Amino acid sequence: MSKYKEIKGFKVQTLATDTAASVASTGSWASSGVLNTAVQNMASVGIQTAALSVSGSPGSGAAAVNQEYNGSTWSEKTDLTVSRYGLRGGGTTTAAIVAGGPAPNNNLVELWNGSSWSETTEMASGKENGASAGVQGAFLMFGGVPPATGDVNTFYWNGSSWAEGGDMNQAKRNLAGFGLYNAAIAAGGETPSVTANVESYNGSAWTEIAELNTARRALAGSGTQTEGLVYGGTTGSNTAVTEAWDGTSWTEVADMATARSTNGGAGTTTATAVTFGGESPVTTATENWTTTPAANFTKKNLGQVYYNSTTSSFKVTEQPVPGGTWASGGSLNDGRSSLTGIGIQTAVVAVSGQDSTTSLIASVEEYNGSVWAEVNNTPVTLKYHGAGGILTAGWIAGGLTTYNGTAFNAETFEYDGTNWTDSGNINTNRYTAYGGGPQTAAFIAGGNNTSFAAVGNTELYNGSAWTETGTNLNTVRNNAFGNGTQTDGIYAGGSPGNKTQVETWDGTSWTEVSEINTARHSIGVGGGTAPGSSVLIAGGTDGTNNLAVVESWNGTSWTEQANLAATNSSNGLGISSASSAINFGGFAPSPSTFATVTEEWTVPEVNKTITVS
Repeated sequence: MSKYKEIKGFKVQTLATDTAASVASTGSWASSGVLNTAVQNMASVGIQTAALSVSGSPGSGAAAVNQEYNGSTWSEKTDLTVSRYGLRGGGTTTAAIVAGGPAPNNNLVELWNGSSWSETTEMASGKENGASAGVQGAFLMFGGVPPATGDVNTFYWNGSSWAEGGDMNQAKRNLAGFGLYNAAIAAGGETPSVTANVESYNGSAWTEIAELNTARRALAGSGTQTEGLVYGGTTGSNTAVTEAWDGTSWTEVADMATARSTNGGAGTTTATAVTFGGESPVTTATENWTTTPAANFTKKNLGQVYYNSTTSSFKVTEQPVPGGTWASGGSLNDGRSSLTGIGIQTAVVAVSGQDSTTSLIASVEEYNGSVWAEVNNTPVTLKYHGAGGILTAGWIAGGLTTYNGTAFNAETFEYDGTNWTDSGNINTNRYTAYGGGPQTAAFIAGGNNTSFAAVGNTELYNGSAWTETGTNLNTVRNNAFGNGTQTDGIYAGGSPGNKTQVETWDGTSWTEVSEINTARHSIGVGGGTAPGSSVLIAGGTDGTNNLAVVESWNGTSWTEQANLAATNSSNGLGISSASSAINFGGFAPSPSTFATVTEEWTVPEVNKTITVS
């Protein structure tokens, strides 16, 4: 016979520690035995318990010193044949390879057998301050100088000769590298400005992937293509920041004790690593990275309930919107305002808009969570158009086709992730009419008609045709924030003037609800997957100044959240919920400045104690 728990309930796990975002998030750095000779910009080889620090600079010039680490102490080994800095290495403490450095030795390659060094076949062209990955018999060198601004070249060593591999997408120097010759990561560096760019190598080609949270140069890295760490570096001043890579995204974890750049690093996983030396100024400091997950380690999952036996408390994993923050993302290629967005934070489309004080554009760009790429244009130039859906099934409708407002668009265009297709016209030709919903079940409301008067009518879309509902907004207006679905929509703020009114749509009627805290219009607009009961509004103008103000709606009330870094209005927005959004473009800070800025809103998962009264 089934138990009641099996039918209606669920089992609450008992854990000795709280759940964690990842194994890496349980890690920390601890001081260890110091180098015998302080060096920076050296070659690094090995793992935490068996590493080499080879040559480098003691502050000026180069030292040939070769130091071996056993996990706790350093010992001197046979010096490198030719002293140099800016070289890179790979392998183990008994079979290592180092290559590069400053001219005239920037193409020099040496092998280590555990007791002595021997010169081998030189690289066809030299490298200094690049990065490396792999082992002695299958080794990769990439990036660096020359040229002075950074290189894209990749060289592969097969144990006997060098061959050229695929070029990186971004020329850079002073970057971090880790992984294998056919599965490598290149992270950060300078171009010559510091960059957060990250690329992944498959043995023949490099692909740009998710960027670091902190752009920097002269950083160290270790691990594999799917599980790595980067640490240290400089953003203008030395940093102790450590980030963990899980094959998809970067997460900031515990900082080093000593902020430094041009430091060494060794290790093959996010569980263990070692960093040593570097400039802070030039130091002998060594730190070991270890993780301390519980034996019954459980990763955070939103909504999970568990019992913490150490603190004798029940806990739940939540995503509290007030804990959210904005972070910079990749810049648009074409700065613009009066645009709309389709999609969510990691898959959004920036559609049309204006990119000067006298012209509109048909330009479309897609964002993958780190970089924007130009794709197929809209069939006509547009601004102030409605939008909804997702990147592979989106729509836009209405808007202006000329800058001065003399030509209106009544057409709907559907987007399949590649091409735009003409569909049914809206019934009331207008611009600044906004709404949301998927491609087959969308809505728009409000806006300005061809007489430039504000209207309040609402239309529904079934994937081919728009139908008037006969139901108007209670407060007729334009340039408001519209979002949600055909049965759970929302309309907030707007003009004429600066409105605070908010109305929700249930598929049949509009209902006035709690007002926004800051009166404004020209608020960020765009479709997404968010219901009207859980949205975020960002930016806008009060008629005098552009705003950075952000508010979230939970279906009952509005709460002010962390501001955008940049004030803007007529900006694009992509939303999946009040916990995940992206803001891009717009007027910033004035109507004559067309922004390329992108900001991403994220809310971390936290473990909250359940209290019972």
